[in-house]
Amino acid sequence: MKLAKSLIMLLLLISLSSYAFATNTMLMPDGKSPVVKVVKDVREAVVQIKVESTVSYRSNPFFDDDFFRFFFPYPQMRERHVTSMGSGFIYEFNPASREAFIMTNNHVAERGQDGTITVTMADKKIYSAEVVGLDPDTDVAVIKIKVDEDEKVTVAPLGDSSTLEIGEWAIAIGNPFAEGLDRTVTLGVISALGRYGIIQGNNSPLYQDFIQTDAAINPGNSGGPLLNINGEVIGINTAIASTSGGNIGIGFAIPINLAKRVVDDLVATGKVQRAYLGILPQEITPDLVEAFNLKEVAGVLVAKVEEGSPAEECGLQAGDVILEIDGEKVSNVARFRIAVATARIGQKVPIKILRDNKEMQLTVKLESFPDNTDSAAVENSSEPSFSSGISVEEIDSEFARRMHISSENGVVISSVELNSPAYRAGLQPGMIILQVEGTTVNSVEEFTEALSNAIQNMRDNNRKAIRLYVLNRNQIPMFAVLRFDT
Repeated sequence: MKLAKSLIMLLLLISLSSYAFATNTMLMPDGKSPVVKVVKDVREAVVQIKVESTVSYRSNPFFDDDFFRFFFPYPQMRERHVTSMGSGFIYEFNPASREAFIMTNNHVAERGQDGTITVTMADKKIYSAEVVGLDPDTDVAVIKIKVDEDEKVTVAPLGDSSTLEIGEWAIAIGNPFAEGLDRTVTLGVISALGRYGIIQGNNSPLYQDFIQTDAAINPGNSGGPLLNINGEVIGINTAIASTSGGNIGIGFAIPINLAKRVVDDLVATGKVQRAYLGILPQEITPDLVEAFNLKEVAGVLVAKVEEGSPAEECGLQAGDVILEIDGEKVSNVARFRIAVATARIGQKVPIKILRDNKEMQLTVKLESFPDNTDSAAVENSSEPSFSSGISVEEIDSEFARRMHISSENGVVISSVELNSPAYRAGLQPGMIILQVEGTTVNSVEEFTEALSNAIQNMRDNNRKAIRLYVLNRNQIPMFAVLRFDT
């Protein structure tokens, strides 16, 4: 009986302690949730963005079909007025000039370049906005408004997304669906970090390192802030994964640290200046782990080093595996691209590599993309193959030997870009391309020329596909089709 009473008392104490802990950590002294304070402090920094523009379209949807376009190559074009809604938040305000700078998504603001953008404040006042800068590669944009002297302006404080942990509280504020639902607040947690490969229609951002959250995000929330429990912006809400078009608990936000780097350049110059290393990076696969004797499926394989690039100057070679950049572990190609792109031009960066089973340390001085290459460019060369997503090596190359390729003909695929025509066709590194549209290819030069000719022929004849004859990894011949639908 004594033992039973003791157990009951112990359980009671544990319950009271748990309740006290929950009360102390989840409630404010007045008994209210800390979310209430966050909302009071930040909610009025969130704005509603309305973009009006004119788009051209074909007069008959049947003309989208290749068959009809062959017989009617010049369908009548018409124009229609388009209105889209989104969210944003004021992150900087200049009291002297009365200019308020607003962070949002590129896909929210981009049509405003040729149309009009209006911003509705928390007090319902409406202002005309202008585009400061757009970056489709991260889906970040900056617009600005000039507010009246009597306008009260709330600025959302920016946090540090590098310290985030899975399971932390996440608060989303935005304008879902309709104008009557402005500044809706939803609560959830950080579900995952470092998400990439997220497809957002035809304009998926190249640099992806998304925060995943189950805080409800719906159409119209794009561009709004994702906040931590301290009321700091940790991300820009940008996309959802959904089977219905509405929230199912899987939303994505751009980390604020990535956005800060982009925004600084957009405000300063109107465009993003990105650093350039000069390699063709390749994803590490389980097969490559075995072939290169790696410890784990991590790092980035150097498939090619561009001549005269910073990579060549620092001593990087094809076949090296990049493990770390500037002390940060490189887990995949997505992380590699962001690490390089967010580094400052001219910065000397230490790189840890694995070469012939030995770890080495190199130092590279990063440069800007040559000839002011557009920021949409990625860490690869500008050969025609990149529009298809394929990179190839000679059949007797070091890469082919590492992959144990024994064929005497064709060229071996060394890299396939994510979400590219080659990726969608199911092509993989290690496969061998024998023919391009019936033309035999036995060298990189022959492949480049054949693919370039095939692309030109495809365009001249209003087609959308190119036929390849390949050997898969089991040396079984098959046809693959590259479709260029976008």
